[in-house]
Amino acid sequence: MTSSYRDLSQLQRSLKEGQVTVSGLVRHYLKNIESSRDLNQYIEVYEEEALHAAAALDEKIKTGQPLGKLFGLILSHKDIISYKGHALTASSNILEGYTALFHATVIERALAEDAILIGRVQCDEFAMGSSNENSRYGPVRNPFDKERIPGGSSGASATSVASDTCWASLGTDTGGSVRQPAAFCGLVGFKPGYGRISRHGLIAYASSFDQAGFLTRSVYDAALLLEVAAGYDGHDASMGQATPEQYSQALDVPEKPRLAYLDLLHFKDAMDPAILKNYHETLESWKNKGFALDPVALDWLDYVIPAYYVMTTAEASSNLSRYDGIRYGYRADDATTLEQLYKRTRTRGFGTEVKRRILLGTYVLSAGFYDAYYQKAQKVRRLVRNRLDELFRQYDALVMPVSPTLPWKIGEKIDDPVSVYLADIFTVLANVAGLPGISLPTGVDARGLPIGTQLVGGQWKEQKLLRIAHALTLQE
Repeated sequence: MTSSYRDLSQLQRSLKEGQVTVSGLVRHYLKNIESSRDLNQYIEVYEEEALHAAAALDEKIKTGQPLGKLFGLILSHKDIISYKGHALTASSNILEGYTALFHATVIERALAEDAILIGRVQCDEFAMGSSNENSRYGPVRNPFDKERIPGGSSGASATSVASDTCWASLGTDTGGSVRQPAAFCGLVGFKPGYGRISRHGLIAYASSFDQAGFLTRSVYDAALLLEVAAGYDGHDASMGQATPEQYSQALDVPEKPRLAYLDLLHFKDAMDPAILKNYHETLESWKNKGFALDPVALDWLDYVIPAYYVMTTAEASSNLSRYDGIRYGYRADDATTLEQLYKRTRTRGFGTEVKRRILLGTYVLSAGFYDAYYQKAQKVRRLVRNRLDELFRQYDALVMPVSPTLPWKIGEKIDDPVSVYLADIFTVLANVAGLPGISLPTGVDARGLPIGTQLVGGQWKEQKLLRIAHALTLQE
């Protein structure tokens, strides 16, 4: 029903012409949610609310009332993003029984423009993971191969779009958690630069890295969602003051960008051959379209992963200290002292990966190790940003693979966390530097597994990045 539409603008035209109805769309998605239960993606389906909102929107269309920019857009949202009056667990036992008290800004602004939320989808616990296996609800399955992971931590956000159970999904990206699952599921995954979208209402993992993002089928839809969500929010002190633009309206403005692409010679041994082949074919096809591409080495990229995990685990240790069983969420019922209550609640409430990162973060922040690890990682972060600022004075975007690997089989790396961390080597760069990044679907391997290619742009250059991505994805 929806696969024939290139982007939301085409769907909205059909809605206005009466060829389809919003209620029909919602019923279509609800049917697909039921038939795709084996993917293990939805935690909560807002059936009654979605149908009611759809009927009201159909009436607005029929009577010619003013419509929001997102009318007809049916959204799922990650179980990290607060939706008032509904459960919010971060896919963790520690938040068992918690109900959101307010809308996240990104949800509030989408609803104000006539978007409809159809359900809450799971994720890696507290967004800590790259496979969507670290969840109280069990692993999510990739719709292209149900024995494989969909990526993470926004894995179910990606599968919900790829399995046609919603039009788009709201996710979060701390180190690639929107772009990597988008690549593994054949979608566009867009992460704005830090401070472009409010973090208000997002459960914090690493506050100086976390960013809301979008999983869509087109660059246009990602641009439109950014257009709605961007802009100053007094609830988030880290917001930038840059004025948001009409991103979706300027995608077709002609661009003759200079693109740098990562030379993979240094990483060749770690790359899946299918990804390496697709990367070179993608670069060649873009050159044939008339885009100027120059190789860059970035031989310092090996230092980014260690610095990223030192900083994010430190912030996680601090942020997750609030979950103690005292005020909300899970509470151990067999403790007789306050110390026992803390220990037993947190031991039982948190999963293995979350506990691993809390311990790592506590260690690097402890006396005697703060200077050796955390402070040094912050210096690396500054140097990385300086190097990229210098690069973007010469080029309009940096092209890289999204991941060195294809989606692996469920359970294959569950006991090898370091190899999973290393799979983020190309995505964490944008988060460390606070820059916008977008993953574009660029092909499949011999088994039909999707492959993505990533572009990273300069600070506050979302418009330019989206315009380049749109041009690169236009059909001949």
